[in-house]
Amino acid sequence: MCYCVDSCVENHIQVQVPRIMEPGYIVSRVNLDGCGGGPLGLTSSDPSFAVEMDGTIRNVVITIVPEDGMFFWITVQDHMGQSWLVDVSLIYKKQVTNSTVLKRSKRRWSPPPFSIKENDKGPFPKEMEMIGSDSSVNFSVYYVIKGPGVDLTPAGMFSVVPQTGMLKVHNTVDREQYPKFVFTAYAYNTLNNAETDLPLPITVNVEDVNDNAPQFTGPMAFTVQEKCPMDTIIGKVNATDRDEPDTPHTKIKYTLQNGTNLFRIDPYTGVISAATNVLDREAAEKHFIGIEIRDMGGASNGLFSTGIAMVTLTDINDNPPTFMKSKLEAKVPENQEGVMILRIPVEDKDMNNTANWKAVYEITKGNETGNFMIKTDPATNDGLLYLVKPLNYEKQQTVNLEVMARNEVPLVGTSATWQKVPLEIKVEDVDEGPEFPESIVYLKIKENVPNGTLIGNCKAIDPETKNSNDITYYKMTDPGSWINVIGSTGELKTAMTIDRESPLVYNNTYNITVKAVDKSQKTGTGTVVILIEDVNDNSPMITKPEPVLCAKGAGRGSVPLEAIDLDQKPYSEPFSFEIVKPNDEKWKITNQRGTSAVLEPTSEMPNGIYKVPILVKDLQGFGKEQIVSVRVCDCTSDGGCAPQKLSTIFGTWGILAMLLGLLLLLLLCLLCILACSTKREKLAMADDGYSGGMLLKSNLEAPGEEVKDALFMVPANGADIMDGSKIGYQEHQNLSSSFGQKQTYAEGMYQNNMQGFLNTNTSGQYGIGMYGNSFKKHSTMSAGDGWQENGNQLNKKLIYFREEADVRFADDILRPYGFEGVGSPAGSVGCCSNFGEQESMDFLNSLGPKFKSLADVCKTKSQRGGL
Repeated sequence: MCYCVDSCVENHIQVQVPRIMEPGYIVSRVNLDGCGGGPLGLTSSDPSFAVEMDGTIRNVVITIVPEDGMFFWITVQDHMGQSWLVDVSLIYKKQVTNSTVLKRSKRRWSPPPFSIKENDKGPFPKEMEMIGSDSSVNFSVYYVIKGPGVDLTPAGMFSVVPQTGMLKVHNTVDREQYPKFVFTAYAYNTLNNAETDLPLPITVNVEDVNDNAPQFTGPMAFTVQEKCPMDTIIGKVNATDRDEPDTPHTKIKYTLQNGTNLFRIDPYTGVISAATNVLDREAAEKHFIGIEIRDMGGASNGLFSTGIAMVTLTDINDNPPTFMKSKLEAKVPENQEGVMILRIPVEDKDMNNTANWKAVYEITKGNETGNFMIKTDPATNDGLLYLVKPLNYEKQQTVNLEVMARNEVPLVGTSATWQKVPLEIKVEDVDEGPEFPESIVYLKIKENVPNGTLIGNCKAIDPETKNSNDITYYKMTDPGSWINVIGSTGELKTAMTIDRESPLVYNNTYNITVKAVDKSQKTGTGTVVILIEDVNDNSPMITKPEPVLCAKGAGRGSVPLEAIDLDQKPYSEPFSFEIVKPNDEKWKITNQRGTSAVLEPTSEMPNGIYKVPILVKDLQGFGKEQIVSVRVCDCTSDGGCAPQKLSTIFGTWGILAMLLGLLLLLLLCLLCILACSTKREKLAMADDGYSGGMLLKSNLEAPGEEVKDALFMVPANGADIMDGSKIGYQEHQNLSSSFGQKQTYAEGMYQNNMQGFLNTNTSGQYGIGMYGNSFKKHSTMSAGDGWQENGNQLNKKLIYFREEADVRFADDILRPYGFEGVGSPAGSVGCCSNFGEQESMDFLNSLGPKFKSLADVCKTKSQRGGL
């Protein structure tokens, strides 16, 4: 150590800091400006603080500054091994005075950092250095050390002689595991074991020795495109050394052990590059390069390791497809099509199943007629030549083609070009059927020629004999059966009338097909197109012969006439329209234009249908008379005729039919009156005088003969009805008539006095306040009147029992019971029952809920018109 006056750094730094410093807090900075340009080593004696390369002092742990401050020092060492110490004093801000100059406190501990070599062989324990405190001048002290390497992992590495302060090391140390130790020394008074000085951090640096060979890190596989330019960077080999960084122990040199003709490596960065521009994937796709890494800058005494780097060359399209033969040959029978005639193999050195390898074939010469097509077999990359149109031996015995093979992508990195190869195809002769000299034979004929007219000839030739001998002709298609084919000669004659206007004719043409058969039963087919010329065989025809003329009051309307002719010009338009004479001169033709004209009346025409004879002729004067039925009527908004009046529609017979219907209806009414006035047969119903409180079945539909012909008479003053003395009886001889009157009266009394009937007391008896003594005894009433009154009361009960609300169980109705018993005072409720001396109609109040089912049935019947 050197503590000379001319050191490059200041001797002391005093800084005021907060009481608590967080990690990362910048304490101060050591000024290194006067220390030259070489590398400097900066270390702190206190592990709580770190010193960066630029001299910045930074706190690394949470630190609490004591009230009397903190002290540590910074060691600065240059590349020559000379060291300087910088004292750092940290003062709690509270203690800082206004004085800008602070006095330096006297150092009481003065041990510099100690160092030991790693992997020291001993013998152990080995003395290191001695520590001492200034307090030993005044006190008898002993020393104690604590921390990592002492009582913490790795414990037992260091010890101190308490009386002398001599530090000792007890074991071998691996710097790569423990690059330094920082523990604390304490000084105690031997008399009272009190600390005589502040604790002192002790730093022990482990000096590195070159005991670790460099090792490869990262991938060792690289790729580069073939034919890449020289000096193209392929990749970088990475290596590391566990020894101390920035020392010769970790200075690595890279060396290639093979492949130096193709590759090179930077000795200090490990970057691999191409040493040539002729790297060829087709020659070698992968290259394995041996690499040595040695520390100590590659010195012979340095430690080293070796590894293998793999360089893979990626493909480019530098090889065109090449044909296996210099000339190709093939054979094909004539008249064949849609068959493969040749497989063309090629070789491509580029990577299989890539665009650089896949071949595309073209026929560059000889296929002007489009007879051939070539494809690529995706599995083998061969070219497949197909015949798509048949060849004719009689016309061409040999076909010469030229085929070129290329790739899907252009060539790069080579001066080669796409290859071509000649291909000779020989056509083989086969026995063929007859052939028509022309694929389509065109014949012309006028329509409507007589049957049997010769329209042309359709002959075939045998390609082998070049003549038409021994060939028979047959008709294959003839949609209208208009043509006959003469089998021995091939002549075509008309079999039926040929009509140009027929729907079988398209664009004035009519097609048939003819088959020719030679003596070897070989066949050939020809097409005959017959061009049909038009003749004037159609008259112009009016398209709408029944027009409507709308009546317009005093004005006269008109109707348009439109005609059409199926013939072509000059046998059709323009047309001429004229009214055929003699006529009544009520109509005239105006405004003739081409195919249309206007028909107008000469005077106002009444509604009706008028038939007008009109002659329509074409340009050649050919036409005929036609009848136009003009309907004159009142029109609706859409132009149609409005409906006629009913009187006009019905006519005489319609009125007679209506009168006959009214007569039949009158007879039907008379028949109904006669049927309703006929007296019905009376049915008597026995009364056993005992009903057991139940309603009895009865088939009685009207009062019996025992019912008196009497009914209540309604006085003019409705109030008199309340007095029973004013109610009288009226006798009638006609029972049915009197009964109907009584029913009418009873129903009226029920409707007008319903509240009176519903007025009941708690004893179940009908009140007599409203009616007086009119119903004190039923014996004063006739049997018919009693039956009618019972019916009214029953109707009222039926309505009441059909209600769903709970209030229908009124207080005057008995609750449900398990057994009704016998001897009910009500007796029978039949229409013909003998009331005897019954005093009231209380029995109607004792029917109870069980009467509901019967009420539903009876109510349903009542709705149909009966109880």
